[in-house]
Amino acid sequence: MREAEARELRRQITQLELDLIEAANSGGKGKLHDIAHSLRWQKARLERLEECLAAMPAGKTIRPDPG
Repeated sequence: MREAEARELRRQITQLELDLIEAANSGGKGKLHDIAHSLRWQKARLERLEECLAAMPAGKTIRPDPG
Protein backbone atom coordinates (compact mmCIF):
# COMPACT_ATOMS: atom_id res chain seq x y z
CA MET A 1 0.00 0.00 0.00
CA ARG A 2 2.78 2.45 0.89
CA GLU A 3 4.62 1.55 -2.31
CA ALA A 4 1.52 2.47 -4.32
CA GLU A 5 1.28 5.76 -2.44
CA ALA A 6 4.95 6.48 -3.21
CA ARG A 7 4.39 5.73 -6.92
CA GLU A 8 1.41 8.09 -6.97
CA LEU A 9 3.42 10.83 -5.25
CA ARG A 10 6.22 10.44 -7.80
CA ARG A 11 3.65 10.77 -10.60
CA GLN A 12 2.21 13.91 -8.99
CA ILE A 13 5.70 15.38 -8.53
CA THR A 14 6.51 14.78 -12.19
CA GLN A 15 3.30 16.56 -13.20
CA LEU A 16 4.01 19.45 -10.82
CA GLU A 17 7.50 19.83 -12.29
CA LEU A 18 5.98 20.05 -15.77
CA ASP A 19 3.38 22.54 -14.53
CA LEU A 20 6.16 24.60 -12.93
CA ILE A 21 8.05 24.80 -16.23
CA GLU A 22 4.87 25.80 -18.04
CA ALA A 23 4.05 28.47 -15.45
CA ALA A 24 7.60 29.84 -15.60
CA ASN A 25 7.35 30.14 -19.37
CA SER A 26 3.95 31.85 -19.21
CA GLY A 27 5.06 34.43 -16.67
CA GLY A 28 2.27 33.77 -14.15
CA LYS A 29 3.95 34.66 -10.85
CA GLY A 30 1.03 33.66 -8.62
CA LYS A 31 0.55 30.31 -10.30
CA LEU A 32 4.31 29.73 -10.25
CA HIS A 33 4.38 30.30 -6.50
CA ASP A 34 1.43 27.95 -5.90
CA ILE A 35 2.94 25.17 -8.00
CA ALA A 36 6.37 25.56 -6.37
CA HIS A 37 4.77 25.36 -2.93
CA SER A 38 2.85 22.20 -3.88
CA LEU A 39 5.99 20.67 -5.36
CA ARG A 40 8.03 21.30 -2.19
CA TRP A 41 5.24 19.85 -0.04
CA GLN A 42 4.88 16.71 -2.19
CA LYS A 43 8.65 16.12 -2.28
CA ALA A 44 8.84 16.40 1.52
CA ARG A 45 5.92 14.00 1.85
CA LEU A 46 7.60 11.53 -0.53
CA GLU A 47 10.85 11.76 1.42
CA ARG A 48 9.06 10.89 4.68
CA LEU A 49 7.23 8.02 2.99
CA GLU A 50 10.44 6.64 1.50
CA GLU A 51 12.10 6.79 4.94
CA CYS A 52 9.18 4.84 6.36
CA LEU A 53 9.42 2.25 3.57
CA ALA A 54 13.17 1.90 4.07
CA ALA A 55 12.68 1.26 7.79
CA MET A 56 10.21 -1.57 7.16
CA PRO A 57 11.69 -5.07 7.19
CA ALA A 58 11.90 -6.62 3.73
CA GLY A 59 9.05 -8.96 2.93
CA LYS A 60 6.88 -7.72 5.79
CA THR A 61 3.47 -6.25 5.16
CA ILE A 62 1.46 -4.16 7.53
CA ARG A 63 -1.96 -5.56 8.25
CA PRO A 64 -4.76 -3.44 9.67
CA ASP A 65 -5.58 -4.01 13.32
CA PRO A 66 -8.54 -6.44 13.40
CA GLY A 67 -9.90 -5.02 16.59
